[in-house]
Amino acid sequence: MLVLAMHISAFAQLDDKVADRLWESARVMDELVTGADSGIPKELLKGADCVAVIPAVKKGAFGFGGQYGRGVVSCRKEDGKGPFGSPSMISIGGGSFGLQIGGQSVDLVMLFMTPKSMESLLKDKVVLGGDVAAAAGPIGRNVSAETNATMHAEILTYAKSRGLFAGISLKGSSLRPDNDANESLYGQKVGGQELLVDGKIAVPPDAVKFIGALTKASAN
Repeated sequence: MLVLAMHISAFAQLDDKVADRLWESARVMDELVTGADSGIPKELLKGADCVAVIPAVKKGAFGFGGQYGRGVVSCRKEDGKGPFGSPSMISIGGGSFGLQIGGQSVDLVMLFMTPKSMESLLKDKVVLGGDVAAAAGPIGRNVSAETNATMHAEILTYAKSRGLFAGISLKGSSLRPDNDANESLYGQKVGGQELLVDGKIAVPPDAVKFIGALTKASAN
């Protein structure tokens, strides 16, 4: 009975962490709408096939366990043309960030601009700048989508520090699916194909706020 109680308690804690991650990711997307004029270009958000948010990444934690941060990603249904579907939980690790953030906490936003970049999310591990081309994204609300960065990169990466978004290089970092968090969120084992491509699984209650914030940010 004691072992069973400990097992249930562990999953309850994981549920809380996943819910907090989704809530914080929604906060980041809300700040894209209400923040300063200098930020991620609207046209890029509108054109992204998938958007990932990894809140509160701390450089001070980079040396421990290879887990630099945990976040969430959602992709558009209907071959990248429809609404955002149910999210998949992800983690980022390895490599060195191009922005010297010291002991600060930064929020990361990643825009997946091509079908290939979307497909990379289905792998057990994808290395940014290696398996898939990634670049620091251009900033400014009115920056044209036809920039050199967007023409050559499949993933555009940003960091928010002190209230402002800026492009950041994440070359060498790796993305992985967070399968335990997905199982906690959906109550069953579920893969990236089912969540990000098939689009038939309903958005769970804990993720509704995030999907709503993402939809609003990409529509403005």
